[in-house]
Amino acid sequence: MKKVVKAFIGDVEVNRDLNFLLLIGGLYALGIALSNTFVNVYLWKQSGEFMDLAIYNLSVVIMHPLTFILAGKLAKKIDRVVVLRLGVIFLSIFYFTVLFLGEDAGKYLILLGALLGVGYGFYWLSFNILTFEITEPETRDFFNGFLGILTSFAGMIGPIGAGFLITHMEKLTGYKLIFGISLSLFVAAVIVSFFLEKRTTKGKYELMSVIKIRKEYEAWRRILYAHFFQGLREGSFVFVIVVWVYVATGSELALGTYGLIASAVAFVSYFLVGRFIKPHFRKKAIFIGGIILYLAVLFIVFELNFTLLIAYGVTISIAYPLLLVPYVSLTYDVIGSGWKAAEMRVEYIVVRELFVNTGRITSILILMAFILIFKEDQGIPYALMLLGIGHMVIYWCIRKINLPISRDKETYSVMKKRHKQME
Repeated sequence: MKKVVKAFIGDVEVNRDLNFLLLIGGLYALGIALSNTFVNVYLWKQSGEFMDLAIYNLSVVIMHPLTFILAGKLAKKIDRVVVLRLGVIFLSIFYFTVLFLGEDAGKYLILLGALLGVGYGFYWLSFNILTFEITEPETRDFFNGFLGILTSFAGMIGPIGAGFLITHMEKLTGYKLIFGISLSLFVAAVIVSFFLEKRTTKGKYELMSVIKIRKEYEAWRRILYAHFFQGLREGSFVFVIVVWVYVATGSELALGTYGLIASAVAFVSYFLVGRFIKPHFRKKAIFIGGIILYLAVLFIVFELNFTLLIAYGVTISIAYPLLLVPYVSLTYDVIGSGWKAAEMRVEYIVVRELFVNTGRITSILILMAFILIFKEDQGIPYALMLLGIGHMVIYWCIRKINLPISRDKETYSVMKKRHKQME
């Protein structure tokens, strides 16, 4: 039963499951914020080689889409909330394994990356499908904005808290404690998931059909290209920046401070974007956000110090919400307007993730190639200048997308005819 709530971000019509899904997302975000940043640093400290870290992250982004394909098939046969629980279980196994291996973790980079990729695959497949099913076009900007706020809040307290503990405790003891807290948060997320309404989908798993329709459905084709370029930046930036902050300071507490400042700015930015960015302004917001994200790269590629890294963190924390909130909402609207969207929402989510992770894999391979050719000192900055263009290209992929949601009856009629022909 729906009700209108006066949220601090505005009047939004929400339902019970939407609230529980936000809570699960918040618990997950806090668990990841506490531990995931420091896993990359922990592994890097064992060898001091970015190439080893690239291998670990490459394993993650390879197993992530492969698991998505399997998770999608399971989600067509069983309750997708069960799939979400599988993801949390594998994430728990990952952190336990890192903890168990201790100083030998660097010898098992591919195994650890595979475990994390499997956990991500199960969790995000289910979470994305639930987001699509539970939200409506009029509530998606609210949901994505509020989830961004929760994620930013987790990013504020997680890294600084973990950095403080690691710095003021014996190193291994500090890591054990934060991994243990993360495990408890994942367990809490599983418990909350039992309050979600059961959701199953009948029908065959027609992944190839949804891949092929991009030839007919222009908006779907464009949004998939956009997701490839999204992954092109994310693949390398997600771990290089974290380690650079540690290299520049030599302190886990400084890394936590970076996370606190960047997430505090993102917290405010998500609030403002969720409150004021309306559907008709989505494309402009994506364009502005993409330009700012690329310009931010200039802070860090010529000189590496903590002040410039903080400037970079603040800048992207303003730009990411501006781009991501309307972009994610637009993506779900494109899927919702697609061929057999209700029957094949699982397949749509899987295909989207395949394109994102293809971009991430490409990103890490390019980074590795630049390191081999130019060595770390020059290769990494060169690679980041190239890969950083990813989010800026998103606008050029989506700028001509026009959906039936616009109330354009002629456009809607054309789309309906196209769908019938494909059936």
